[in-house]
Amino acid sequence: MKIKSKIWIETEEGILISEGRVQLLKLIESTGSLNKAAKAMNLSYQKAWKLVDASNKASKFPLIETQVGGNKGGGTVLTPYGKLLIESFESINSACWDFLDKEFKKYSV
Repeated sequence: MKIKSKIWIETEEGILISEGRVQLLKLIESTGSLNKAAKAMNLSYQKAWKLVDASNKASKFPLIETQVGGNKGGGTVLTPYGKLLIESFESINSACWDFLDKEFKKYSV
């Protein structure tokens, strides 16, 4: 047996961050492209954009910035706030899993 759980952080405007959104944001950071990140997750561009846009609307500050084309084309980058939010979420998520594992061991039969 093992315990399963998912956490997310939400505001009055909706979901701010979750494991799936963290994965999407990390892929945006590594590829420099929302389109490439969406493809890597087998999401449509529209679905990926809706997830990021919803997180941006639920956030105090933007999580990503888009850059319009030029000589090297456009792209998408994480903001410093977006990076901080990922780090914070992952720390909270890890602490949550540690707690749940300890509690489950105490009470499992």
